[in-house]
Amino acid sequence: MLCQALRRFGKKLVRKHPLELPVAETAPARSLSTLDLVVLGVGNTLGVSVYILAGEVARDQAGPSFVICILVAGLTSVLAGLCYGEISARVPHSGSAYLYSYVTVGELWAFITGWFLILTTFAHIGIRIWAWTLFFDNLFGNKFSLTLQETFLPQAPGIFVEILGFIIMFLLLLIMELLTRNIRQLSLVTKMLTLVKVLALGFVIISGFLKGDLHNWKLTEDDYIKAGLNDTSSLGLLGSGGFVPFGFQGILRGSATCIYAFTGFNIIVTRVELAQNPKCSIPKSIMISLFICFLVYFGVSAALTLMVPYYQLQPGSTLPEAFLHIGWAPAYHFVNFGFFCSLSTKVFGNMFPIRQQVYMMAKDGLLFPVLTRIQTGTYMPILATMIIFIVATIMAFFLGFTDLLDLRSIGALLVFTLLAFIVLILRYQPERKNGGKEAEVLGENEGNEMQVQEENEGNEAQVQEENEGNEAQVQEESEGNEADVQEENRPAAESLTLQALFFPGNPTPTALSGWVVSVCSSLLVLLLTLLCLVLARWPVLLSGDPVWITVVVLLLVLITGMTGVIWRQPQSSSPIHFKVPGLPLLPLLSIFLNIYLMMQMTAGTWALFGSWVLVGFAIYFGYGIRHSQIP
Repeated sequence: MLCQALRRFGKKLVRKHPLELPVAETAPARSLSTLDLVVLGVGNTLGVSVYILAGEVARDQAGPSFVICILVAGLTSVLAGLCYGEISARVPHSGSAYLYSYVTVGELWAFITGWFLILTTFAHIGIRIWAWTLFFDNLFGNKFSLTLQETFLPQAPGIFVEILGFIIMFLLLLIMELLTRNIRQLSLVTKMLTLVKVLALGFVIISGFLKGDLHNWKLTEDDYIKAGLNDTSSLGLLGSGGFVPFGFQGILRGSATCIYAFTGFNIIVTRVELAQNPKCSIPKSIMISLFICFLVYFGVSAALTLMVPYYQLQPGSTLPEAFLHIGWAPAYHFVNFGFFCSLSTKVFGNMFPIRQQVYMMAKDGLLFPVLTRIQTGTYMPILATMIIFIVATIMAFFLGFTDLLDLRSIGALLVFTLLAFIVLILRYQPERKNGGKEAEVLGENEGNEMQVQEENEGNEAQVQEENEGNEAQVQEESEGNEADVQEENRPAAESLTLQALFFPGNPTPTALSGWVVSVCSSLLVLLLTLLCLVLARWPVLLSGDPVWITVVVLLLVLITGMTGVIWRQPQSSSPIHFKVPGLPLLPLLSIFLNIYLMMQMTAGTWALFGSWVLVGFAIYFGYGIRHSQIP
């Protein structure tokens, strides 16, 4: 009984969402070309991050090696984009990582993904509130808080002035969101704002290479002393000088934060039903938009660190302030206007993703049914918008800017990891054509046949003698048990042979080979996590400690062996327009980079994230698993 209960419980965790075919009469017109999707991806990814990351990463984490942080974050995002591309080609439906997880790996992982996306969207809105505060600070000459205090609360403490500033930002953004909900020309406005901010960033890149000083990449402690900064020490407040003043650890920490800059490209997968050729254009537009954004981010980060010594960047400083350093006041105002355009394009679409995510999860029964009204009616979306803004404002006030950046980044890295895991498993699974519906019909027919058979046997047993009935029952039960045992033991016995692991006899994926890949992939994620935990202690490894070196070598041997097992399994030959090249290496590399960057987050960030996860598990296991709409 316990085994059967656990089996039923496990089946609930992995039940998958069936895909509904779009109805031709109600399907929207497919009007978006690949170019339109690229513009959409670039406009959503090139946001305020390029204006605000400098003060957080270049000054305190990486220095001039900020450009390397952008390179690492861009590579990590490109690998995730490849996975997004293949899954969107396999599941050509508008959605997000939540839908892809629900369709491919099951309900539990889908809930975890959706819960992470809700958190990251809240953090995203909180970052926008901080960014608007910084923009008005620049607009008033870095005296926004002082202006508020002199105008409204001349005798109030600073904390009340800060609260008032967040309330003003909350009301401003809420009014802008409500005013732009039903504007039909919003797409044209967004395109114009995107064009302005791209021109502004191009101007920053050109200006940086014209007015930049290569000496800013080779600073020494003598430069700090000349600047009046005498409290320097090796890897202290301002680092140790040079191109990498905070060492390798600073590059890793900065790369983890810079992931936030590349998290906007996934908006492309929400436009599948509007794309003219989604199986081809969606993957292509994801990769092109990521490449363009990487070039822009790399150019801007290089220009900024060449124009301004990193130690002169203040916490919370923005990109336009670099032009005040070189004495270009008109350029400062132009770039500041580009900053405003970046903020405006994001505000227009901030609320839809989180409302849509909550609505989808509530419609599937994983969240409370009252939340399905968040997208219906006239007043409920407005009320939901107000509640979301209130929660995001509270998060922005209590958590701080750096914590919000880290929460956004860690959520994105976990979603990237899950997508790579999905691609690794799906490529080696056997083909299933209408498998879900056929299995459902087959299960219903078998259940009806068994019920009729049991009723007939019961009626016959009343007529027959008791001994013959008992013998027949015993024989049927023994035969059924033998069949069950044979069916359960056969795959396990085959999976233990070395020939099935390294020399599969079938050139196409089978249930056994798919099971082998699923188990090995799960173990590889565990081993890669352990390896990242050990590598996080890299100073100990460099010291030559034999214990830790032995652990690393053992983990590498196990990882190599399991990777070889996966490599030997037959892959699916289904004709899709885009596939991740280099399986299983590229998805595993993506998983490794994602996990290793997550290890760079602070303990406080992990505590906040863990608290959010515990709340989500309480909701799912207390409500969602029992009220899921998937049978």
